[in-house]
Amino acid sequence: MPPYALLAIAIVAEVIATSAMRASEGFSRLVPAAVVVIGYGIAFYCLSLTLKTIPVGIVYAVWSGAGIVLITLVAVVMYRQVPDVPAIIGLGLIIAGVAVLNMFSKMQAH
Repeated sequence: MPPYALLAIAIVAEVIATSAMRASEGFSRLVPAAVVVIGYGIAFYCLSLTLKTIPVGIVYAVWSGAGIVLITLVAVVMYRQVPDVPAIIGLGLIIAGVAVLNMFSKMQAH
């Protein structure tokens, strides 16, 4: 599987796991707690596979940046937690930083 497809799976699995964490109510609800554990397991497994070909700085920037943005969108839809102007600016800066790393960085995996 292409490394960026694995990275996308890792991101989606992490977002699902993080979203389920709130629903697990401190791991007191079995099904959401299981989703958290399984989701993070899939996320970290796929993330580890991407590190074979993509530099760790790029992988982590894309994974964490995309995760932050997607979790914010989930929070808006599921929990009606609407970001204010500073939060939107911060999210824009995260997206810009990840874009700069991907477009201009000369990092290589070893």
